Amino acid sequence: MDSLLELTNLLDNNDLKHFKQFLQRKNKRGDVKNLQLLDLLKTDDINNLSNLYQSPKNKDAYHALRKRLQDSLLLFLSQKAFENNQSDTYDALRLVVVGRFLLENDVVKTAFKCLDKAERLAKHLEQFNLLNELLLLKLHYAHLPGAENFEGLTARFLLNQADMQREAKLNIAYAFLRQELQQIHQQGKVVNLNTLIITTIRKYKISVQDLMTYKSVYQILFIANEYAAIQQNYGLIERYINRTNQFIRGLKDQKKTYLFYHISILYFLANFHLRQKDFGKSRSLLKEMMELMMSDNRYYTLFYLRHQLLSALNLFFTNLADEATNLLKEALVFSKSSSKPEDIEDIRISLAMCLALCDNRESLKQLKLLTRTDTWYEKKMGMLWTIRKNLMEILVQAQFSNIEVAMSRLASFRRRYRKYLLKTSEERVLVFLSLIEKYLLKPDVVFEAAYQKKVLALQSGTENTDIFILCFVSWLIAKWKKKTAYEVVMKIIQGDK
Repeated sequence: MDSLLELTNLLDNNDLKHFKQFLQRKNKRGDVKNLQLLDLLKTDDINNLSNLYQSPKNKDAYHALRKRLQDSLLLFLSQKAFENNQSDTYDALRLVVVGRFLLENDVVKTAFKCLDKAERLAKHLEQFNLLNELLLLKLHYAHLPGAENFEGLTARFLLNQADMQREAKLNIAYAFLRQELQQIHQQGKVVNLNTLIITTIRKYKISVQDLMTYKSVYQILFIANEYAAIQQNYGLIERYINRTNQFIRGLKDQKKTYLFYHISILYFLANFHLRQKDFGKSRSLLKEMMELMMSDNRYYTLFYLRHQLLSALNLFFTNLADEATNLLKEALVFSKSSSKPEDIEDIRISLAMCLALCDNRESLKQLKLLTRTDTWYEKKMGMLWTIRKNLMEILVQAQFSNIEVAMSRLASFRRRYRKYLLKTSEERVLVFLSLIEKYLLKPDVVFEAAYQKKVLALQSGTENTDIFILCFVSWLIAKWKKKTAYEVVMKIIQGDK
């Protein structure tokens, strides 16, 4: 998407009104066309947009106008973010800015009071970079009357430098692990998670104590959760889940500062137990997660869709399909323009899956609403998510007798993902695809013993016990059982095979 259009899409009607006022104050001449360009962008009027500068020679002028409008919009958004953010971090930053201004204008006593308050906030929030700037400012003006003891300031500054170095090493290690994770997603790189994490910790000389913080536990759990999703085997990360449980139980000081990390950790734990079919534990963690979300509206908004998704899946896999689909539909209705597109797509594909497993044709409608390109899905949602989406489309089209569409989608899938699946040793997906193809070409093949044996083999082994893998296999089993796929998957989950 065009970068300027992306920025204008961030503005709601009220923001747009204030931005126009902002531009009017900036405009010094009456012939400036930035307001006109903004209106054309918001109305998507392509014809008038091309006539904004009628002469082809004015192409440079048009691009210069776009550049100036984009710069103005970035400035407006930065001011809006600063003014509207009510977090303690921004309060501390405001105090530092005011403190510097006062020192530069010889209002020393009030300036140091501002900086003292900012330091207390920044220390509480573990904002080491901000503390560094603040302490440097205090040191710069340490010669003024009313300034703190120089030696004490220096000692705090050096201690904060050590904290900055520790946090920097953790952030570099996390960034490296995210990069490796991206290569697993996009390029099919094969790695062992335990070896990767241990090697990374040693490489950046990170101590065990450094890892025992909310932020580092969240970062490791994020990596582990993503890795398990790619491998479709959450048993691989059980050791990290156990360590996280120990960390959570050992907490005595649960500051509001760490609320984002705490909620995120509970989300990862709830997802792990859902995927391991421990629905009671997952629901308990989701309840705790909601209690924390309710304490801060920012985090309620941020985590709402993710919480609803896991809550709905817990309902669905405990034989409450209607309640699950209603919850997912409700989540879509109450999603906002500020909601992450990835969260909305997750909700929609889960709704499509739940409806299809229950043999509800509405699933076709939900799949049609997944309108983004495979390239977008691969980049934003990951290769595994996109592969599942494509497989689901094939199965659902076949389920409702759209055989030609299903065959076409199957051929496209094979062309696009065959090499990737072979590279990542995911031959089981190709085996599953061939079983679908056999059914499409000859529906009665599902009643043959050899065919049934191959299908049932796909649910054997610990690497094939993930609930979503069971759903895909159940689609084929349902054909010879003459039941809905939902009935089949529920019997598998309940152990009645």
